[in-house]
Amino acid sequence: MSVAVMDDDGVGVGVGVGVGNGKLSTTSSLSWQEELASLVETSGIQYPLQYGGGNPLYQQDQDATITTTTITTPTEQVLFEFSKGVGGVDHHVVEESFKDQVKGFLKASAEMIQELGKGCKDVIQQSIATHPPPPFVTKFNGYCKKFSRRFRFLNDFLPEDRDPAHAWPVVFFVFIIALAMLGVCTEPRSLESMPKKVHIHPPSATLVQLPDGRHMAYHEQGVPADRARFSLVSPHSFLSSRFAGIPGIKESLLEEFGVRLITYDLPGFGESDPHPNRDLNTSAVDMLHLADAVGVNDKFWVVGYSGGGMHAWAALTYIPERLAGAAMFAPIVNPYDSSMSKEEKYKIWERWTPRRKLMYFLARTFPSLLTYSFSRSFLSGEHGQLEKFLSLSLGKKDKTWIEDPTFQEFWQRDLEESIRQGKIRPFIEEVVLQVTKWGFSLGNIQVQRKRHGKGFLPWLKSMYSQTELEWAGFLGPIHVWQGMDDQVVAPATAEFVGRLIPGATIHKLPGEGHFSYFCFCDECHRQIFSTLFGTPRGPLNSTVEVDQASFEEEFEEVLFTHTAI
Repeated sequence: MSVAVMDDDGVGVGVGVGVGNGKLSTTSSLSWQEELASLVETSGIQYPLQYGGGNPLYQQDQDATITTTTITTPTEQVLFEFSKGVGGVDHHVVEESFKDQVKGFLKASAEMIQELGKGCKDVIQQSIATHPPPPFVTKFNGYCKKFSRRFRFLNDFLPEDRDPAHAWPVVFFVFIIALAMLGVCTEPRSLESMPKKVHIHPPSATLVQLPDGRHMAYHEQGVPADRARFSLVSPHSFLSSRFAGIPGIKESLLEEFGVRLITYDLPGFGESDPHPNRDLNTSAVDMLHLADAVGVNDKFWVVGYSGGGMHAWAALTYIPERLAGAAMFAPIVNPYDSSMSKEEKYKIWERWTPRRKLMYFLARTFPSLLTYSFSRSFLSGEHGQLEKFLSLSLGKKDKTWIEDPTFQEFWQRDLEESIRQGKIRPFIEEVVLQVTKWGFSLGNIQVQRKRHGKGFLPWLKSMYSQTELEWAGFLGPIHVWQGMDDQVVAPATAEFVGRLIPGATIHKLPGEGHFSYFCFCDECHRQIFSTLFGTPRGPLNSTVEVDQASFEEEFEEVLFTHTAI
């Protein structure tokens, strides 16, 4: 081997090494690198050495100059490179990029997994392919052969160029995937299953202006004001509007009993203006101003259904002198009322869904957190299921009832009117009113007080004798209808009302739910009106009826006077 290298001054330095027949000969003193190279026999294969751009691992300094290089073995190449580094030639290692490192790692991992798989395959083959094979292998092979003989005729359905051993596993795999997809998609998608968009209708309400300048929207059914024998005012429930009233009530039935039914939008619902500081006292005052504005001069009945019962209780408390009676249908009470016993609270809460319990908890503690829930449900711009929007659990009869197309049409129209303003504040206010302090107790609607006479002697007598008790508060009729299968307002609620208001008449309805008795039931509506008003007498006669007796007396007097003259 001969190597010629130029030093830094441009002077050539020659080194000669001779190797032959296992003997070492040198023309000059040998370095340790040359002695190590002489121990390796020449293989006769020459490896080209490239520096600079040809070798990716190194870069050559501009000051170093390589003239000739002849290398015959890999060992000599390593020694040469090492000697060049020792001799002062600076070699810079090119750093490998992160992308190349990742590729190398993945490649090495794939090779390891491949080798692991080959090893597992060899272990399985060695364990199974024994002579004689294990009993379970023999038994399994017997089943396979038996199955193959029985279903060999199926191979005739395959193309001639398809191997059954490869084709049938593919067919079986596709069959399993198709079966899984059918299990997931059990119902075909149709236009009816797509959510229906909420449609906001043009304004159609009749408005009255209240003393504080706000406008209230109302809807009127039945006989006109001058012919009304009975006037009913109905505040609606949560997520409802003036279109609710008594759902499905017939005009003919209202005419038969001479009833005028007035329903209105609560503040912020429908077309009514919101109230800046709404509570149950202002709710009763709004009801009173509405009655005066629409010409209800006499006492009127208040109708409270579900959440609307809260406003009916307020009217019985704050304006009892203007009410003729109250008709309540599954009315709510404050679930945190301090007058409730633990047993009554448990019976009222047990039928509610966890989501509804959470809604009441948030309304009482963190009402602002209800914004997200309401905006994702009934204020999302799409129609949905009633029980999901209101977080309700329904009984069997109610579930069937709300699927009726007539009820669905009514519910969707009522919902669209309720949320027409698109504001979330009125709905949060309504829920907060249900669970916070009402400012009154149901026990204060009718109370018993001692009757004291006027003067000192009656007072002194009452101190030493048992005095008579008298009822105070609203003394008119209060009727409460309650379905015994109601999952929305538990039957225990009516029992609680009966305990606090002894004068109330509780009508228990076996098998009825929250909607089934009050909504779209002609026979039920007739029973209700018969209970409240007795025998139907029709509307008042607007024509002036002439008293026949007085007319005859007046006629005789005129006739006598004329005869005397």
